[in-house]
Amino acid sequence: MAEAYIVEAVRTAGGRRGGKLAGVHPVDLAAQVLDAVIERSGIPGEAVDDVVMGCVSQGGEQAGQVGRNAVLAAKKLPQSTPAVTIDRQCGSSQQAIQFAAQAVMSGTQDVVIAAGVESMTRVPMGSTFKLFYDAGLGKNKSPGLEEKYPNIQFSQFAGAEMIAKKFGFTREDLDDYSLKSHQKAVAATQGGKFKDEIVPVTVDGEPHGSDEGIRYDASAEGMAGVKKLSETGVITAASSSQICDGASAVLIVSGEALAKYGLKPLAKIVNLTVTAGDPVVMLEEPLYATDKALSRAGLKIEDIDLYEVNEAFAPVPLAWLKHTGADPQKLNVNGGAIALGHPLGASGTKLMATLVHELKRRGGRYGLQTMCEGGGVANVTIIENCDWQGEDAKAA
Repeated sequence: MAEAYIVEAVRTAGGRRGGKLAGVHPVDLAAQVLDAVIERSGIPGEAVDDVVMGCVSQGGEQAGQVGRNAVLAAKKLPQSTPAVTIDRQCGSSQQAIQFAAQAVMSGTQDVVIAAGVESMTRVPMGSTFKLFYDAGLGKNKSPGLEEKYPNIQFSQFAGAEMIAKKFGFTREDLDDYSLKSHQKAVAATQGGKFKDEIVPVTVDGEPHGSDEGIRYDASAEGMAGVKKLSETGVITAASSSQICDGASAVLIVSGEALAKYGLKPLAKIVNLTVTAGDPVVMLEEPLYATDKALSRAGLKIEDIDLYEVNEAFAPVPLAWLKHTGADPQKLNVNGGAIALGHPLGASGTKLMATLVHELKRRGGRYGLQTMCEGGGVANVTIIENCDWQGEDAKAA
């Protein structure tokens, strides 16, 4: 089977709800990251066989095949470039990576862009349902679903609370984790660690390239003062991912394309895993997907140098750590969605942009990314740093 390589990985800065990116149409936001991976790689736009675009709220300005519209709005891609838009909830663009890699590995395509976009300001979360339900045009559960899951409303928030209760996490545990997410994001920003992955977006004539959600003044006292989202629970807005506007893209190519276009790979795809489990607890599936991915790759958790586990809610990465026995010092080392935002359909390729650049910076060998997703689904992607020089070089 052919190998699949990551050549470029970029993202926009995360925009807060109503923030600097709120004035940018999501199609144009996505077009800018598509152009960026083409420009940075130097590959001709005509070489791109396909674009796979993740997007969750496919309504309003994100309706009508937003992936194809982004290709048409891009300056570096010809109109002959195909595109498709996919929805695997929060893992949409991580699935885009996996579909792109599968196409390359199968030998059916050589150059594919995996990408994602979500303007949660312009197309609010849940708006694609609410419009119809408020008008009495349909129900959120079919008769078949109701028969199998009677009197249950699938809720990611409720699932996160279930995880916290199952693993015994307290409000203080979640607040402490969330504070560290902001602190790591502050350190990464001030240390210039995001400069290789962020594509500045021009807003009102000025380039915007800083994540807006980071709280530079975050404190334990401030976290403790945030009201719980339910009276009986432990989760607050401060221990939840931030609503965010953003786009991201990853360029994936075959070995033949590397040689043909003189490209230097950042990483090689090692494993692609997707699993599904309990749709009620829902967000716990990354734990078991990770087990399967490591087994299929012939690796142990100790072999992985960096982990990106999406911070949908603080109990998710904490449960993942407890289940896997992973080193917390390797987890979300530059902060996560609690500090940097979670632009739904763009988060998969966003996390990969952070993972691949940080893995290269540290000289580590393997990186693992996983994402909890609506419906009890989870993706795991394992990559290998193409610049890894062996344990001796790493130790030096």
